[in-house]
Amino acid sequence: MGFAELTLTSWGSPLLLIWSIFLLDLWFGDPVYRFHPIRLIGSLLSYLERWLYARGWNGYVGGILLGLLLLGIVLGCYFILQGFLNDLHPIFGWGVDLFLGYSLLALRDLEIHGLRVWQATTDSNLMKAREEAAQLVGRDVKELDLTGCNRATLESLSENLSDGVASPLFWLTLGGIPSMLAFKVISTMDSMVGYRNDRYLSFGWFGARADDLMNWMPARLTWVMLSISAWILPGYDARMAWSIGLSQNQYMPGPNAGWGQAASAGALRVRLVGEKWKNGRLQHNVWLGYPDDSAEVGADSIPKLIRLNRYATLLLLIIISLLIAIFN
Repeated sequence: MGFAELTLTSWGSPLLLIWSIFLLDLWFGDPVYRFHPIRLIGSLLSYLERWLYARGWNGYVGGILLGLLLLGIVLGCYFILQGFLNDLHPIFGWGVDLFLGYSLLALRDLEIHGLRVWQATTDSNLMKAREEAAQLVGRDVKELDLTGCNRATLESLSENLSDGVASPLFWLTLGGIPSMLAFKVISTMDSMVGYRNDRYLSFGWFGARADDLMNWMPARLTWVMLSISAWILPGYDARMAWSIGLSQNQYMPGPNAGWGQAASAGALRVRLVGEKWKNGRLQHNVWLGYPDDSAEVGADSIPKLIRLNRYATLLLLIIISLLIAIFN
């Protein structure tokens, strides 16, 4: 079953939907409202987690059940709603797909948060910079100086280009809104229970591994798109983006997080990551980037990476459009 059958029924086109989702996100950013799909998925997950734990399902099997229940309920609700709206008129079903897709893409939201850190560090407002950086990163920010806030922001922008932009677009292209929703369910599981601590080491295993699998290809596409965009645009080092991304991605935990971060470090000719503290414990102490490049990252690197990310996304969309035009 192709994209059109899964997503568009009898109205619209795949390209119209994809580009409309992208443009809505670019113009308006992530919509903030009480019944945002991610909020609903998170609330449902919390309820199911409590329900499973109360019945003793707090190990590997419970984590798998959590994933299956979440996917079944979320996709079931989607298909019921789509069936009802398409019976009224296909344009209503398409409108729901448009709004859901728009709600599940995060390019502009990342840019907005990055620019808030940029503004704070440009104004030399350390407290504000830490406050805004904390909205982007999971590490401790209380010890970061202005340079550290800039560096943490670049790391988050580059890693989340894969998680929040490339992966949703990748799964949207492969299977329409249902597979985009499925990806977001798995991603939400990873962010809420995918931790290696006493509570979630077993229970969160399924969500973490499924997230690794679903992000595997998009993470590598992110590296390729960043490298090509760095070659097209002036002021970036495409050769270093490619080589650092290829050689240093494994320095980061997990199979996917390092591809975008290492490529960005190479493209911008800066060093990223270094010491990462969380809850007072050192989690990571390895640098990404060419050894002779500086770790003293200026605020101007943030809008520079935002520009590179946007072009990488546009390049990915153009490639997707060509593939759909050829094969759909």
